[in-house]
Amino acid sequence: MTTLDTLPTGTLVHAPGSPDGEWWRDAVIYQVYPRSFADASGDGIGDLPGITSRLDHLAELGVDAVWLSPFYRSPQADAGYDVSDYRDVDPLFGTLDDFDALLARAHALGLRVIVDLVPNHTSDEHVWFQAALAAGPGSPERARYLFREGRGEHGELPPNNWESIFGGPAWTRVADGQWYLHLFDSRQPDLDWEHPEVRAEFEDVLRFWLDRGVDGFRIDVAHGMVKEAGLPDWDGHVSMIEGSDDAEPTGRADEVTGSGNQGPMFDQDGVHEIYRAWNRVLAAYPGDRALVAEAWVEPLSRLARYVRPDEMQQAFNFAFLATHWDAPALRDVIEASYATADGVGAPTTWVLSNHDVVRHASRLGLSVPGSRPNGIGHGDEQPDEELGLRRARAATLLMLGLPGSAYLYQGEELGLPDHTALPDDLRQDPAFFRTGGAERGRDGCRVPLPWAAAEPGFGFSPTGVTWLPQPSAWSAYALDAQRGVEESTYETYRTALAVRRAEVLGSGGLTWVDGYGDDVIAFVNRDVLVVANLGGTPVALPAGAVVLHASVDAPVAADGSVTLPGDATVWLRA
Repeated sequence: MTTLDTLPTGTLVHAPGSPDGEWWRDAVIYQVYPRSFADASGDGIGDLPGITSRLDHLAELGVDAVWLSPFYRSPQADAGYDVSDYRDVDPLFGTLDDFDALLARAHALGLRVIVDLVPNHTSDEHVWFQAALAAGPGSPERARYLFREGRGEHGELPPNNWESIFGGPAWTRVADGQWYLHLFDSRQPDLDWEHPEVRAEFEDVLRFWLDRGVDGFRIDVAHGMVKEAGLPDWDGHVSMIEGSDDAEPTGRADEVTGSGNQGPMFDQDGVHEIYRAWNRVLAAYPGDRALVAEAWVEPLSRLARYVRPDEMQQAFNFAFLATHWDAPALRDVIEASYATADGVGAPTTWVLSNHDVVRHASRLGLSVPGSRPNGIGHGDEQPDEELGLRRARAATLLMLGLPGSAYLYQGEELGLPDHTALPDDLRQDPAFFRTGGAERGRDGCRVPLPWAAAEPGFGFSPTGVTWLPQPSAWSAYALDAQRGVEESTYETYRTALAVRRAEVLGSGGLTWVDGYGDDVIAFVNRDVLVVANLGGTPVALPAGAVVLHASVDAPVAADGSVTLPGDATVWLRA
């Protein structure tokens, strides 16, 4: 009989680090999507005072930091990722004073604050772009963006064949005949990062928010900004997962370590010069400020370039997020992640859900394993809600048992699924409209949170109004329906975060434990044995095991032995 003293340990994958290292190396960071977190004004759209009023929830949950999606001035063509003023708060969300109050309250609660920065493109209402349109071809104003002459006899064809991430051409023609590049929506013109004014402007924007006291920045489309010289044609398909119908990575080792091709518009070597300059800006401020890369880049060895010692501090591990519910695939991507991140002295940064992908409680509830992170199923398949939640809890406990930093997306601590039945006439994501509905868009993961089961709008807004409708079944997911309820998803998360902190798992190490079969991932992190059973056959755990935490109730037999059912994860005292 296997006991904790006779565990067949295998390969050391990641050596323990110092528990006194920089905060971002092992932090659990909670993403707040402002328009859907909490509404204080009553207009049905979340705002900064609403976030401030709910920060106690995050402190009680046990996270270390908050990442705020964009709240800057914006016409909201892409939910705030089209910025018209990087140094002000959009009135939809409040004022700069509201931001300062939020920051002060967060810091008083021991929470650090990371804000979003969107440097690849601006809004078409940004003063620079309006000046570019007014100034005309060849002007200094147009040089800040990527304006080009068209092809064809009369310039009637786009300058190249690039497609937008959101569907359709990546070029729009203006009245004087020139075209401008927009890798996303036509209302999001790309900046020319070869221009010194652009670089100086964003370094000043960094300092503006650092001077107010923010602890770091999450960089949107961090692998963008610099394009290949000459903007050559490209016959490939853009493989950013949030916008691609064809991106279905399995997470197997040959895929995450092979050669990637992001095309001439992404992952150009020139972006690293920008981040080295930004690193120097942050280094001039006290307190271990951090840069976090949203870089949909493969292979992992290319991603590691963004977190070299003189560049960013973190990069989201999308290879992990995109891996199917498959133990060998997950083990491969975990091992490859440590190999590449350790090689540059960076932490691995785990994530399962965010504002751009289907929530993992829905994604993992599909029977067909080929589902992609930004879509739902194949054909008409809908997620099995019970199965999805069971697997989501198991996946989260597996993730939080791994050394490194972890990101949680608002509402996942409640077990929220996507709103997959959202009516088409209520959708707002430009990706839905630019693809004629072929791409369902990201609205389903952005539905306002349920706080109170019996209140209108589930307590999201004092008026009960919500900018997207909440499913009626979400009353069971409301925070007040779960708080204090043993084995609820909320209490499962809260306990996991408390145990993770007490056992110092974030700065621990990882050694594989062999002998459990192909459907099981097992490893030791410090003094904790983590076992995740991704199959359907129950797994016998070591005799004498003390259960620290589990995603489901792990049955204990009369002889004291513990059996782990399928689609479940357990933490044991090793």
